[in-house]
Amino acid sequence: MIDQKPVRVLVAGLGNMGRSHALAYHNNPGFKIVGLVNRSVVPLPDELAGYTIHASFEQALVDLKPDLVSINTYSDSHAEYAIAAMEAGADVFVEKPLATTVADAERVVAAARTHGRKLVIGYILRHHPSWMRLISEARKLGGPYVFRMNLNQQSSGATWETHKSLMKTTSPIVDCGVHYLDVMLQITDANPVQVRGMGVRLSNEIDPDMYNYGHLQVLFDDKTVGWYEAGWGPMISETAFFVKDVISPNGCVSIVMDQNAKSDDIDSHTKTSTIRLHSAKTGPDGRFAGPDELLSMAGEPGHQELCDLEQAFVLKAIREDLDLGRHMQDAVRSLGVCLAADQSVRTGQPVDL
Repeated sequence: MIDQKPVRVLVAGLGNMGRSHALAYHNNPGFKIVGLVNRSVVPLPDELAGYTIHASFEQALVDLKPDLVSINTYSDSHAEYAIAAMEAGADVFVEKPLATTVADAERVVAAARTHGRKLVIGYILRHHPSWMRLISEARKLGGPYVFRMNLNQQSSGATWETHKSLMKTTSPIVDCGVHYLDVMLQITDANPVQVRGMGVRLSNEIDPDMYNYGHLQVLFDDKTVGWYEAGWGPMISETAFFVKDVISPNGCVSIVMDQNAKSDDIDSHTKTSTIRLHSAKTGPDGRFAGPDELLSMAGEPGHQELCDLEQAFVLKAIREDLDLGRHMQDAVRSLGVCLAADQSVRTGQPVDL
């Protein structure tokens, strides 16, 4: 018998993602928010105005005894908060990246196994119907693959302030790259064996040892190759800011973005507009045997609806006792590749995985 009592959730961190996840809990009768945590008082949507904001995560954890802790703070606190929550008997949702080191990510996964708690990492694209279709179509093509992916953001004002805050702990190719390395790992069954990274600091407004443009190249053991590019800031070009392309010997599958989309529009980070399927098959005359197929993604979820779907999965994982072993493993692997790319940027040398 599935327990239908609302899951009591404590939400830590009220930035863009924290507010969106809090709204998802508020609007889902399967959850009951018992408190919010943020170091400062921040403006909230009307729906969240009635909840108490606690300044101390540790004290809120002791006082409120939640069933689930939703961690949406800066990356350097993810591992510490997640482990503390599981030791207190709570399941955990934690935004990506899972941690800032592979060792810490592995500690979090080990804590989930030791304490028998659910651990869901915020790989939001795993819950997006269009991205699920892209991955399915790419797997049908068969490898080896070429992965061509980026997400650049020409940011200013409040968005640039958010990016600068993120870069106090995490570079763009790690913060965003884990999403797309996770996609690559879902498409290919090959293992990543080497990664190379390069990056450049394009602003005096960020720390001297941080960079706001980065590029990584990853090699797999079946000859698959992939690259990912991410740049943040007012100087970043909007030309080809969104590329999601998978090529194989049998053809390719690509996301075609709306030409009017803006790089700092959060919905454009997930909305796919159209998926283009191309077959490399040719006829007796050497010409392509058929035209490309265009799959319209009309009616797909926006950012908030996607957060709603993700938290619905969290509820399902808890109530139905889903096996999250592969999910946790992929989170550690994708983080490992991106952190190795960051190491390569800083050392100028490729990193064997």
